[in-house]
Amino acid sequence: MERHVPRFVTAFFLLALSGFIILICNITSLEKLSGQVIATFYQIQNSIHSALNPPGILWPVELNHTYCAHFGQEPTAEEAKEERYLLNSIAWPGPLVQGLPVELSSDPSKSYFMIQGPAEQRIGGQLVVNVHVQNFLGLPKKHGGDFLIARLHSPELGAGVAGQVHDHQNGSYTVLFPLLWAGVVWVEITMVHPSEAVVVLKRLQEEQPNRVFFKSLFRSGFLSETTVCNLCLPVNQQPLCNYTDPETREPWYCYKPKMLGCDTRINHSKGGYKKNLITEYEAQFFQSDVNIKVPIHASGMDNVTVLPAEKGQAKVKYNYNVAGYYFHNSWRPLSGAIIQQFNDSSSITHCLRGKIMYMFGDSTVRQWFEYLTALVPELKEFNLHSPKNVGPFMAVDSRNNILLSYRCHGPPIRFTSVLSSELRYVANELDRIKGGSDTVVLVSVWSHFSTFPIEVYIRRLRHIRRAVVRLLNRAPATLVVIRTANLQKLDPESSLFNSDWYSLQIDAVLHAMFRGLNVQLLDAWEMTLAHHLPHLLHPAPTIIKNMIDLVLSHVCPVGRKKMSNF
Repeated sequence: MERHVPRFVTAFFLLALSGFIILICNITSLEKLSGQVIATFYQIQNSIHSALNPPGILWPVELNHTYCAHFGQEPTAEEAKEERYLLNSIAWPGPLVQGLPVELSSDPSKSYFMIQGPAEQRIGGQLVVNVHVQNFLGLPKKHGGDFLIARLHSPELGAGVAGQVHDHQNGSYTVLFPLLWAGVVWVEITMVHPSEAVVVLKRLQEEQPNRVFFKSLFRSGFLSETTVCNLCLPVNQQPLCNYTDPETREPWYCYKPKMLGCDTRINHSKGGYKKNLITEYEAQFFQSDVNIKVPIHASGMDNVTVLPAEKGQAKVKYNYNVAGYYFHNSWRPLSGAIIQQFNDSSSITHCLRGKIMYMFGDSTVRQWFEYLTALVPELKEFNLHSPKNVGPFMAVDSRNNILLSYRCHGPPIRFTSVLSSELRYVANELDRIKGGSDTVVLVSVWSHFSTFPIEVYIRRLRHIRRAVVRLLNRAPATLVVIRTANLQKLDPESSLFNSDWYSLQIDAVLHAMFRGLNVQLLDAWEMTLAHHLPHLLHPAPTIIKNMIDLVLSHVCPVGRKKMSNF
């Protein structure tokens, strides 16, 4: 006679087994275990999943931003509090209902803006513009979350300033512009992404942190193998090599080669970009000339005439920060700093005489190294046999005692190939600098973090910030300049990896984390937004010149005075 196992016994067994699986998951995420031990737990977990799942069924790997962001050292209570504050500060509103027909999504061509106030206004005032977003049916949107950018400009004067966009979360937006110069000023409003696209970008940020993947070559003798690497790797049968930095505790992992050891790693390189990340439905929100960086036009006048300020005119107190503006194609900060023009090699050499200038970060700070060495022939670049566009690089003017150097930041970095020995974290490099009045430190770390949850970037900046504080404590006269994120050219594919929406989050976090420190923030976001040239990851030479003029004006200040209106 066949015996049947009671149902409650089966249920109890499955419940216990589920508890065991949860326990293993918690252990792998909470305990500070070595890569080999973690890999063992992964293998046990996968074995249990295989036993439960019928053959032929592929169970999706579930990733969330917490798993990726905290894959490594857990934040302290104080760090977790700061992280919550930062995440709340960049929280983005979105549609309450998702999956609606694309016809109901935001259409920039049917949306419009209206200028408030008269056709003539005064310097020192504020221009107010109302934006009304409509869908493809021409009906008003009822929720916010669209990503808009704004610029006020006078082409004939080479003048421009970024606008501040306020989302009322009901389909309408208010854009505020400071009126800083006299003349005819034109309003330019652009929808970078509709709110429906931002929802997709947020999902990718949380669910697909590995959508850019990396590789490393391992070699010993005649044997060589290449494996996939990343900051956090999906649960897999393969054991991991743990390359967590011993000083900063920044995590990095590679799948262990089948035949070689973890200590045979030779290099780091960008592997590629994952495909088929979004559905056909979602792809409708990422169409060039339809809803990616498309202008919104005016209903009525799109410009006003700005007149000089009247005597006794009350100044408007702006409730937002503006870094500066362009006038005659030159950047003028509103901080009060006087910007000098360094138009030739002799003026640059005179300013940098006796200086050591360290540049750390991505290719947007490498641009500065390339600009200076191209403009100043006395700066002779040493042949360090470094790969092109990767570095490290060094240039010296021995006669004037000038040293310039550039080194890329540690992973994640999407360069073609970097020797493992050259992968350095910026915080560690800052700790090796003596500092002083003859030392200039330029840092740009942002672009390569766009595909990761923002917590990953917060953690990296936290390490850099601590190192900056230590540097300024031992050498307060050191000049430290932090470059922020900038806008760039977007198409349907690049939007999924390098959207300006990701850069906007990064830019806001960077500003918040360095606020109050004795560092200079170079606002590349406003410097690219306010300029008339197209947005590019690597801004045009004209913008780079303005950035260098700003940096060198801090290196060689001529005093401070309050900027007057023009």
